[in-house]
Amino acid sequence: MTTPTSRRRVVLLGATGSIGRQACDVIARFPDRFELVGVVGGSDAVALAAVAATFGVERVAIVNPVPGAALPEGCAVGMDAACEIAAMNADVVCVAITGAAALRPTLAAIDAGATVATATKEVLVMAGELVRARASESGARIIPIDSEHSALWQCLRGEDRDSVSRLVLTASGGPFLRRPLDTFALITADEALAHPTWNMGPKVTIDSATMMNKGLEIIEAHFLFDTPYSMIDVAIHPTSIVHSWVEFRDGAVVAQMGVPDMRVPIALALADGVRLPGVGPHLDLRDVSPLEFLAVDGDRFPALGLARAAGERGGLAPCVLNAANEEAVTAFTEGRCRFDEIVPLVSDALAAFDDRGVLTIDDVLAADAWARAHVRTGAAAAAGVS
Repeated sequence: MTTPTSRRRVVLLGATGSIGRQACDVIARFPDRFELVGVVGGSDAVALAAVAATFGVERVAIVNPVPGAALPEGCAVGMDAACEIAAMNADVVCVAITGAAALRPTLAAIDAGATVATATKEVLVMAGELVRARASESGARIIPIDSEHSALWQCLRGEDRDSVSRLVLTASGGPFLRRPLDTFALITADEALAHPTWNMGPKVTIDSATMMNKGLEIIEAHFLFDTPYSMIDVAIHPTSIVHSWVEFRDGAVVAQMGVPDMRVPIALALADGVRLPGVGPHLDLRDVSPLEFLAVDGDRFPALGLARAAGERGGLAPCVLNAANEEAVTAFTEGRCRFDEIVPLVSDALAAFDDRGVLTIDDVLAADAWARAHVRTGAAAAAGVS
């Protein structure tokens, strides 16, 4: 293995979340490869202080600290501070902030011409056209961390894109793959959070249960790989060993496989495609055979078709889809709507939205706010709250 001449300077946005903690683990295990130079947290000041102290980071910001919490020394506060750190001089900016909150810091990193390693699919979903345009202007590169998109990235490296016939994202099917449909109204938050193969944050885990996660990933793949929606498909693969595959026009299929472990795509993105030793456990296919693949049942998982339709509609529809879904998931976890009402709330928001097209970030933020308010009103009406 070639020894690097200098360490890669890393800025980590969302340092205290699930992906952020695993990114810290990767950075700590390869101190000769990486130097953490800036960190941003959401609200957990204690965890953020621990990260800053462990790695000796001087540039630290927190977006929404808990009132009265003791902040790390020199810690800046607010979204503007987060954007300043995102735009600082670094080799790679790792975006691990959950949801729409990642938009402004990601755009700041892109405008600075950074290499952006992103685990936050919502940014490309809500503002894919803006992100691509601004990356083209600044020369920024975007590398996916999501396991499925990292798999596609790996499968496509060195290939002629004109030879691709189809991208196939795999989905575990979540905890309700075989649950009777007539019991979906009774699903609890604890049941929805019990993912069978992956250890993820709560919002992503709920999205996996509805399969909205995979719908968002279709839109993300469209923008990441400049691929028409008609060439992006989904297959259910319950054990999550095959993370995605690419079909080529000559009939060949190239798949990326591995034990479900987010540290592998994180390390690959941070190292810009260099494979580091011992990042994750090794896979022996003899231990996991046979591998099962299933078609998606649209009646069981209507979120997938809804997301694809929003992507094909374009404009601000994907933004509305994302914001409405975030708000509906929050309503479910807080007991303000049932599990089987999540997708109908999102569908209603899309039907009611009068699309004006994506012109600026203000358009995106306005559509985001409209969708959230619409779903809050819909969830309250469904719950019988005046």
